[in-house]
Amino acid sequence: MNPPVSAPAAVELDGADLPAFCPNPRMPIWSSHPKVFLDPGKTGEARCPYCGTVYRLKPGSAPRGHH
Repeated sequence: MNPPVSAPAAVELDGADLPAFCPNPRMPIWSSHPKVFLDPGKTGEARCPYCGTVYRLKPGSAPRGHH
């Protein structure tokens, strides 16, 4: 029996990291997919529709230029 596969940790973002997009610069080139922009501003979290990577605003972060 194989051990359960754990979900990858969410990518934490500061307000200065917005707009968020995936694939992000830290991802290996072999895992590339079309670039998509994500909006974690409303709920604090967004999921890439291609690879499922979760992007989450760090607690207390606000989008740049917003209060």
